[in-house]
Amino acid sequence: MKILVAEDTRDLNRALEVILEQSGYEVTCVFDGREALDRALSQSFDGIILDIMMPKMDGLEALREMRGRGIVAPVLLLTAKAEVDDRVVGLDAGADDYLPKPFAMKELLARVRALCKRRSGYSDVDLSFGDIRLRADTFELACENTVRLSVKELELMQLLIRNADHPLASEFVLGRIWEDDRSATGETLALYVSYLRAKLKAVASTLAVMVNDEGGIRLVAREVAVR
Repeated sequence: MKILVAEDTRDLNRALEVILEQSGYEVTCVFDGREALDRALSQSFDGIILDIMMPKMDGLEALREMRGRGIVAPVLLLTAKAEVDDRVVGLDAGADDYLPKPFAMKELLARVRALCKRRSGYSDVDLSFGDIRLRADTFELACENTVRLSVKELELMQLLIRNADHPLASEFVLGRIWEDDRSATGETLALYVSYLRAKLKAVASTLAVMVNDEGGIRLVAREVAVR
């Protein structure tokens, strides 16, 4: 699998290259956000690791440009900022996961494996429910309009569509999507539920994601969700 690493600290950049190559990945390393964007637009990668603070173009700006130009590869953000608001900004920009510095290389490898596993495991079969269509090959959610989803948004929507006949327990959803990521909590899931609600409104769907009193999550018609 091909991984793009964008990190301006040369020692860390080199360390990431070595550990990833030793783990069997084909690695391309760059040192600023502009070059990261150029490489992402000209080559195909199975995963991208982006530092936030970089010269020429920061990681968040590069990420927004990538998503705006149709790059759907999963992105792991490296950040020295551990505050919740900073994490939300990264997720809003289109990141699929984040890893605060300093971090253990074993944890980074686990995050990369999880992202690439989900990416390679997707079926290209379209899913439909109600008035929406979901395309795993292009990460697109469509109704009257079309929007792109992040990796975790896509996975959550797939799970909801395939289990639309009953609510899913929060613990089950966390286990399926975030697997062994111990940093993922109910707040993480609530954040992604809010993202999907916004995406459903953006495509002008009549569907909504409902959370019942017991915490069960389900995709339903909007009029049911507001009762």
